[in-house]
Amino acid sequence: MFVRNESFGSFIRSYPIVSGIVAIHLILFLWMFLFWSFGGYIIYALGLGINSAVAQGELWRLVTPIFMHVSPGHFLFNSFALVLFGPALERLLGKGRFISFYLLAGILANIATYYIGGLGYSPHLGASGAIYGLFGIYLYMTLYRKDLIDRDNSQLIITILVIGLIMTFVNARINVYAHIFGFIAGFALAPVFLTKIKRYTPQYQHVFDNDEISFNPNRWKKRRLSPNMKKKLLWVLFALFVMIGLFYR
Repeated sequence: MFVRNESFGSFIRSYPIVSGIVAIHLILFLWMFLFWSFGGYIIYALGLGINSAVAQGELWRLVTPIFMHVSPGHFLFNSFALVLFGPALERLLGKGRFISFYLLAGILANIATYYIGGLGYSPHLGASGAIYGLFGIYLYMTLYRKDLIDRDNSQLIITILVIGLIMTFVNARINVYAHIFGFIAGFALAPVFLTKIKRYTPQYQHVFDNDEISFNPNRWKKRRLSPNMKKKLLWVLFALFVMIGLFYR
């Protein structure tokens, strides 16, 4: 589910929404930091999440922080997280549902930041609230829609969530409200977006007899990891690295 085998071109064709969001991340980041004097400062000033400005009617600030980042590490780790965990959901939900879910989770995370953080809360940027929404729907699938996610990926999600819960409260610069309520929003929205999603199962399956006798000629040979298993292990380690980077950026 989380292991990517596509080339760059096929990834863009297969997952246009994830690719488009990452492209927006990149364009806005480069514009802000390479062309600060040519409109970059204006983009930063207008897109920053400022609760006091939202209170004065600048409601777009509930949306724009989802696509903007404050540093190279911030941009890279959030974009990597989206590339890792977004494609499976884009394929599962479809393009329209996926972008609707992603934006709703991010907006609800920013609304929670506005109401709970108060008018004096620090300005904020980043896609973390929306990304935590993805973790919320994955946890819902792990608990209530086991037909949509296998055991290995469920264990990976649980591991990531444990790390995320711990690290969220370690770094003082993290928007705790966005992380927590983005996750809650994703979990709450999951049954709505997964209502009509059904996993395809083959019509015919081989039935194994418990008394069936079989022989594996390689039974006593030393087991080695297949290339596919090695690739999967590397992606799992990379996913954990990305998640840790989200909190120590």
